Amino acid sequence: MPSPSAETAARFARAALGHVAREYPNKLDHVMAGDADAQGPRALHPIFFGSFDWHSCVHGYWTLATLLRLHPQMAEAAEIRALFDDAFTAEKVAAEAGYLARPESRGFERPYGWAWLLKLQAELLAHDAPWAATMQPLADAFVARYRAFLPIADYPIRAGVHSNTAFALALAADYADAAGDAEFRALLAAKATAWYGHDRACQAWEPSGDDFLSPALIEALAMRRLQPEGFAEWFAAFLPDLAERQPATLFAPPKVSDRTDGKIAHLDGLSLSRAWCWRAVAKDAPLAVAAVALEAADLHLATALPHVTGDYMGEHWLASFALLALLET
Repeated sequence: MPSPSAETAARFARAALGHVAREYPNKLDHVMAGDADAQGPRALHPIFFGSFDWHSCVHGYWTLATLLRLHPQMAEAAEIRALFDDAFTAEKVAAEAGYLARPESRGFERPYGWAWLLKLQAELLAHDAPWAATMQPLADAFVARYRAFLPIADYPIRAGVHSNTAFALALAADYADAAGDAEFRALLAAKATAWYGHDRACQAWEPSGDDFLSPALIEALAMRRLQPEGFAEWFAAFLPDLAERQPATLFAPPKVSDRTDGKIAHLDGLSLSRAWCWRAVAKDAPLAVAAVALEAADLHLATALPHVTGDYMGEHWLASFALLALLET
């Protein structure tokens, strides 16, 4: 039986189907050059206009595509296929790419949305359907953005939110592997080494009040993805006291005081993304570290999984992070 279970897959699929085409409420990342640019989400983004914001819509589509591959006979499969056939057209892809070509869009969704678009394309490449071929020009546009940006990005961003650069490298690496783009992967690996290769004794001063990524653990996951040969040695120096459950904050799921507050609800995502990272790094850790890592993963996942659906502030995006964790087995 694929992970997640059929029951969980259906729950996630129904949630995603309920928001990827829901235009409002919507939080635009949109720089206007004049009055003519004052347009609504669907006019600006004919594919990714739903899910409260552009990037959440992108990874809502990734969630649906992944669930469709894992559970092709699910009751929601026909609706997902119809949605994709309507969304992934040459005309709509050209419009999304045209938005990126605006001078005002240079920083659009950098780097989080870039990463998720490539993660979506990596998933579409696994489907026997025309979707990936149709979407390839948009994926190429984001690869070009990485190629232009990484050489001038001298410093990493270690925040626990969308600006985190380790997350962007990790998801882009998944696309490079799926597309067989060794040159792009080498660029990502070189930047991971430059940004993180000398990091030692991470203090893990987290969480902040609206984190949905662990700055410490997502860095470790990115290094595992991009520098697998030297990862074990690097990881032992980066977090040397994990066998003693230190830093303690990494082992404690965060408190979520109000799930109707969009920023505070991020903390459920922190639990889910920590579970994903803990499961990943455990695969290359010594037995004592692997044991506590997997225990922490289970605790974080159990804490947040019941809250993936419920309030729209979390429901429009949390399933994607739950799925990342569930698939990292």
